Amino acid sequence: MMEAGRHPNINLLAYSEVKSVKGKAGDFTVKVIKKARYVNEAECTACGKCFEKCPKKVPNEFDMGHGMRKAIYLHFPQGIPAIATIDKDNCFYFATGKCRVCEKFCEKKAIDFDQKDKLITLRSGAIVVATGFDVYDPTHLTQYGYGKYKNVITALEYERFICAFGPKKGELKRPSDEKHAEVLGYIQCVGSRSLKDNRYCSSVCCMHATKEAMLAKEHDPKAKSYIFYTDFRAVGKGFQKYIKRGEEDYGIKYIRSRVAEITEDEEKNPIIWYEDTVSRSVKRKKVDLVVLATTLVPRKDAPALAKVLGIELDDCGFFNTDPFTPTDTTKKGIFVCGYCQGPLDIPESVAQASAAAERAADVILAGSLCSQER
Repeated sequence: MMEAGRHPNINLLAYSEVKSVKGKAGDFTVKVIKKARYVNEAECTACGKCFEKCPKKVPNEFDMGHGMRKAIYLHFPQGIPAIATIDKDNCFYFATGKCRVCEKFCEKKAIDFDQKDKLITLRSGAIVVATGFDVYDPTHLTQYGYGKYKNVITALEYERFICAFGPKKGELKRPSDEKHAEVLGYIQCVGSRSLKDNRYCSSVCCMHATKEAMLAKEHDPKAKSYIFYTDFRAVGKGFQKYIKRGEEDYGIKYIRSRVAEITEDEEKNPIIWYEDTVSRSVKRKKVDLVVLATTLVPRKDAPALAKVLGIELDDCGFFNTDPFTPTDTTKKGIFVCGYCQGPLDIPESVAQASAAAERAADVILAGSLCSQER
């Protein structure tokens, strides 16, 4: 990210939104709204003094609501560009006309409450869409107890818990009582491979559950992890070895099963009720913490972006591509890469990104040659 941020030929328009796209391959006109941060990007050094002094605290979206941030903040510590943003909806000054504490303590005088949104017009030969994914909300899947039982969390919440700068400071603590979780149950395919929810496999869940179970053991040698899975889809290079390593070196227990329900005892311990699909018997397992491997879904604003770009979505909501050229959308000159095209893991996304860059370069080079001929 830092290399991209410093590259002389890359212009990052962060905190911006594409509003319209017109033209054709080799000659697109793109209008972008660059939203007001109320901070001068050329002056801000992300020193953090404004964060320290700001009196307003709100739930931190990056920590999945488990931590707090200030009304002036960085989206996350390693974000590029490293520039503060004022959350207008939660800022005391925009609500009452009083405060301006951040302006008082900013040594670079970077705070600008009069800043406005800007409309930027770009000329582009090709467009690459790489919008990523959203995480499925499992609240309505009441059998898992998410939102009802505090000690049932999602895999992304787990990632924030074990992160050193996350809301738990890197300690794997239960939300209900802040006790260290030593027995963990990971439930696979939550909201995926289902005709009622999302019928596709998310591709990455088997591996990230194994990684999370390994991290639990590294954080606490007493930790015991149980992964409840339908079947393994570990098709990448070295993936099966990774799972075997988790089983042999980290003591992970893999249980081929179908989880029917999660309940809770008097001490807030989740109880996983499941069918063991090997023995064909109903069993239960009491754990300290349940981690749901929720499916990854297309971004909720994908339909709006598809309309702006003039391209199509498939019946699962991903950007539709040519079956023989999976980087090419239904409009020439517009390409996609990564999870917005369909379920992909990191190596596949990187490979597809390289392919999309090459396809975009082909379009630009062809336009350049045509101009020279004219």
